[in-house]
Amino acid sequence: MSHKKMEKKQQKKIMEQEFKGQTRLPKFAIPKSYNLYLQPDLFACNFSGTVEIRLTITEPTSFIVLNSLELIIHEASFTSESNDQKCLPIDVVVDDEDEILVLPFDEPISVGDGVLKIEFSGSLNEHLRGFYRCTYLDGETKKNMVATQFEAVDARRCFPCWDEPALKATFRVAIDAPVELTALSNMPVADEKIHGNIKTVTFQESPLMSTYLVAVVLGVFDHVEQTTSDGIKVRVYCPKGKRDEGKYALSLAVKSLDLFSQYFSMGYPLPKLDMVAVPEFSGGAMENNGLIIFRENELLQNDLMSSASRKQRLAIVMAHEVAHHWFGNLVTMEWWTHLWLNEGFATWISYLATDIMFPELKIWAQFLQMVTSGLRIDALQGSHPIEIEVKYARLVNETFDDVCYKKGSSVVRMLQGYLGDAIFQKSLSAYMKRYAWGNAKTEDLWSVLSEVSGVRVNSMMDSWTKQKGYPVISVKLKDQFLEFEQAQFLSSGQASNDANWIVPITLILGSYKRRKTFLLETEVGRFHLSDLDQSSNGDPISFGEDLWIKVNVEQSGFYRVKYENKLAARLKKAVVDNQLSATDKFGILDDVFALCESCELPLSNLLSLMDVYRKELDYALLSRLMDICYSILEVSTDAIPGSVNDLKAFFISLLQFSAGKLGWESVPGESHLDALLRGEILLTLAVLGHDGTINEAMNRFEAFLNDRNTPFLSADTRKAAYVAAMRNSNSTNTKRDGFESLLKIYRESDAVQEKERVLR
Repeated sequence: MSHKKMEKKQQKKIMEQEFKGQTRLPKFAIPKSYNLYLQPDLFACNFSGTVEIRLTITEPTSFIVLNSLELIIHEASFTSESNDQKCLPIDVVVDDEDEILVLPFDEPISVGDGVLKIEFSGSLNEHLRGFYRCTYLDGETKKNMVATQFEAVDARRCFPCWDEPALKATFRVAIDAPVELTALSNMPVADEKIHGNIKTVTFQESPLMSTYLVAVVLGVFDHVEQTTSDGIKVRVYCPKGKRDEGKYALSLAVKSLDLFSQYFSMGYPLPKLDMVAVPEFSGGAMENNGLIIFRENELLQNDLMSSASRKQRLAIVMAHEVAHHWFGNLVTMEWWTHLWLNEGFATWISYLATDIMFPELKIWAQFLQMVTSGLRIDALQGSHPIEIEVKYARLVNETFDDVCYKKGSSVVRMLQGYLGDAIFQKSLSAYMKRYAWGNAKTEDLWSVLSEVSGVRVNSMMDSWTKQKGYPVISVKLKDQFLEFEQAQFLSSGQASNDANWIVPITLILGSYKRRKTFLLETEVGRFHLSDLDQSSNGDPISFGEDLWIKVNVEQSGFYRVKYENKLAARLKKAVVDNQLSATDKFGILDDVFALCESCELPLSNLLSLMDVYRKELDYALLSRLMDICYSILEVSTDAIPGSVNDLKAFFISLLQFSAGKLGWESVPGESHLDALLRGEILLTLAVLGHDGTINEAMNRFEAFLNDRNTPFLSADTRKAAYVAAMRNSNSTNTKRDGFESLLKIYRESDAVQEKERVLR
């Protein structure tokens, strides 16, 4: 066997032992900067490229190992800066299973800096990840454009790189593009050269950032722009001819930038912010540094076609993506185990920002729908902790779920409520300053919060982030002692006392003036009512049979509450007497539904409680009531089919008061929440088969078919009419007519909002 063959055999053995199946890349080469040049061919649907990566070699090594996937490697070399010596690898090993590229060298590379140069090529895929192609309409002609989606681990599909969040570097990107297309990337354009019908666009070098935040888009766009109070240029790129549909998004982005700069006491860290609407995108939006990519239907706002719910969603999504430029981009999780630091916090602060910008939305009440979704998924036996060990980077995609986003944001809100708004904001500002341009773990955030607040946050919060599930707090009143007991809540109803949480308990006693907060750190706890024997104005409490107790005030805690029968009855009376806020009424209803679902309470208890909500007009509360109606019917259809019609009639009766108050048509000066509620109530009544709603819906649908601009069917009520047309016809022929009519609306509309509504 030749010396070279023996050497290759030995190197293969080393590669299998040291590099295969590893969670992270080896640390003997650390990237400092990338020079990336991409040459896409939009007709052949492929691309070629060159990347020059400045590395620091931290220990002598005969291998350079980085990430690469579905790329063809044509050439590679390493040039040491100390002696300007160019080294060629003796082999190029692509391991698709581990998504790595291994470059072995015959002589060890010395410690110091150098440049790794790689020439590569690949396909512009159509799977909406990596460097991919999508299509847009130019008149009646479909044409190709390109976009990127690198989070979590798909930068490696576009160029060889150290594709880990902790391995931050600077990026200088250049791209070839047809002259008629607009080229966008993370940074402003530094230079543009035209060669016939192709231009080479070079962008300014970025500050330090992770590979998953690099982005490129090529397409045909119109744009609108504005400048923030700090001089940041903000642009929204829209499809040709839809420039005006980007104005609302632009105003939201500018407001969000100013708000977060003030909240974190730290300005926006980049010279510009672009938002671009692309026709095909895997998520709603992606917070690439300085270039947020949106799916078209998420970004564009058409006053005639967009519903109130879509407008509200855009405000929340915009705040979420802009917030990532601090929570995620500026300070990035050290590894995907800490993904929730990105997503949980960005979700929470998107609601905080929306509440500041639009207090009339009462968005924290609507946030309870987020909490409910988190509680629901985390009550499953198969749930997982917020912090989940990610052994292989590719598996991180499985952790972008309701536990990460919804439970994550809910426990942040719970902690904010316990520490107080001022301390929490001060802590986050200190955290940003300490870890700016770097990476952090969950423990780092807890450490800063503990320093600022004086509270041992880490011991409290580990019980919420490192173990799955949450508790149900059982509450009893015995001889003027309130007794509390915690146990894990499971929707299956199975008992579990293996876990324990440090629970911030809040409660009120007969009035919002009498409030107590304490930590339940053990399985059981108790205190005497005399601890709350004085109201804020000095009046003593009357410990009579009507004294009600509400635990988890304003639903700020991530747990359920189960009251003994006499306390539950008193609380129900307090609901009837309108002594509780809408959010607390929401919590009582939601907890009883969950306890019913887990067979800890009978269905009759839930239906009896629902009956006292028939005169409510609060949007978040009624929205939850309608969701519960759907859930009961879903189970009853299989479990007690003979009761379904009676249940539907009961649910219809619950909604008659609010439906009558709101009607079909908006009233000048009415609230945004009324518009939201009208659409949901009419939709629910149509689904439940309410004859009056269906007949009116069909009349308005016919008017809309004859005149798309009719005032009789607004964007908010249109979905109810569409559902009525599809689901509530009496014969096969009329159902077919409803389908054909909707298909006609879809084909004739050029508004993405209308197309989405019909498809849904």
